[in-house]
Amino acid sequence: MELFTAHDGTELAYHVFGDGPPVVCLPGGPQDSAYLGELGGLSAHRQLVMLDLRGTGRSAMPADVASCRCDRLVDDVEALRECLGLERMDLLAHSGGANLAVRYVGRHPEHVDRLALITPSVRAVGIEITDALRRETVLPRRNEPWFTEAFAALEAIGAGRAGADCWQAVAPFSYGRWDEVAQAHKAAEDRQVNMEVVAAFNADGAFDPDSTRAALARFDSPVLLLAGELDPGAPPPTTAEFAGLFRSAEFAVQPGAGHFPWLDDADRFVATTLSFLR
Repeated sequence: MELFTAHDGTELAYHVFGDGPPVVCLPGGPQDSAYLGELGGLSAHRQLVMLDLRGTGRSAMPADVASCRCDRLVDDVEALRECLGLERMDLLAHSGGANLAVRYVGRHPEHVDRLALITPSVRAVGIEITDALRRETVLPRRNEPWFTEAFAALEAIGAGRAGADCWQAVAPFSYGRWDEVAQAHKAAEDRQVNMEVVAAFNADGAFDPDSTRAALARFDSPVLLLAGELDPGAPPPTTAEFAGLFRSAEFAVQPGAGHFPWLDDADRFVATTLSFLR
């Protein structure tokens, strides 16, 4: 673990795994970067620099929690780039971290060499994911023993009738295999989430889809968007639509994968991501 100081004086932490050219990694959530692990072994090929977003992991809780809003975290990413001494950096973001990554691109495109968005959230660009698309994405799993309960919970969430038990019930949909590894990963992830920080991250003003879309249309560095075939959180058609917002972007779907593709098939995930980063 390494520490650096953000522009407002908040002490932030990042974790370094592996050797080679660095890739700055932004977690989703917002939450502790620990759930990313070493991205299925990507650290054997590239140095991974994992940022703990402010208020999560080993990073300090700021004096003003409103500074955890997504657009305001752009300054933290820029402070990390300066700390690392990188003029240009490869940037990888997972899930909700993609919102932060594209907001960073909107403000500092000159500092991004390659951009990889893994099962990305689309809030920052204003794309809608319909309930029908989520149902279509998960139906291939109808023969799984947990499917009936999980599907009923998904329907309740879509209808605005979700309780806490619903969010737990749909957890298997986020993984290509709902096995002991996935269940342990989910339990650890739940412990890493601070709902006060999550609320601040998504607060009013966090996103400006029109300006972000305009910035992405001008961005001319290489871009990869990777979807999991079975992921209702970032369905492949939605991720493909996201890819279309860039001037030129690679779009890939990992077969049999959910929201965490490095857990479902580490070798395939590393091969796809490394091929792009090279």
